[in-house]
Amino acid sequence: MEANPALMQSWWVLGLRGLIALLFGVCALLMPGITLLGLIGLFAIYAVLAGLVAVAGALRHIRHARGARAADWWLLLALGIVSIAAGVIATMRPLLTMLLLVMVIGINAVLTGVLDLIAIARVRRYAPQEGVALWALGALVSIIFGALIMAAPEVGALTLVWIVSIYALVAGALYLGQAWRAAHVQRVPGQAPAGQPERRVRERRMAPSHT
Repeated sequence: MEANPALMQSWWVLGLRGLIALLFGVCALLMPGITLLGLIGLFAIYAVLAGLVAVAGALRHIRHARGARAADWWLLLALGIVSIAAGVIATMRPLLTMLLLVMVIGINAVLTGVLDLIAIARVRRYAPQEGVALWALGALVSIIFGALIMAAPEVGALTLVWIVSIYALVAGALYLGQAWRAAHVQRVPGQAPAGQPERRVRERRMAPSHT
């Protein structure tokens, strides 16, 4: 039987991403007087931390990569690079206009959501449907948020704080939900992939061996 793809074994990456997003959203909400520059600085910290988590997951799977799906690590690496790049741009280029820095937030959200959807397409056979649905919903929330920000980057600072905070809280909760599902439904040797009847596995176990 084909082994679980590396992405299915990376529930801790999703969990940490979700936790970091939740902390980001809570911090933004608890600072109602935060300026737009302060919000972007907070985003930079969030993006770099989330990116480092994804890169750590990719490096771990490079070392332990096995089977036909060993190349799945590149998705985690791409997620990490996109997030770290966005955080570094927001941190190291303060002379950019606020409009461009807000666009960086939107582009990062869209790219992250798209990469998540690619990852979902690779693991949907191995994960429970309700768990994949949480992950997919989180990816769609990210894409919609990024599209909204890029469509109206000139929104006021207070409005942007609320939009970013709600996005971070919702996406973070969804990612944590998927991580919890993945952690509790890890496939064991001999277990059928999602969508295949367990009866087939039992039949193979009971079938007499031919020597």
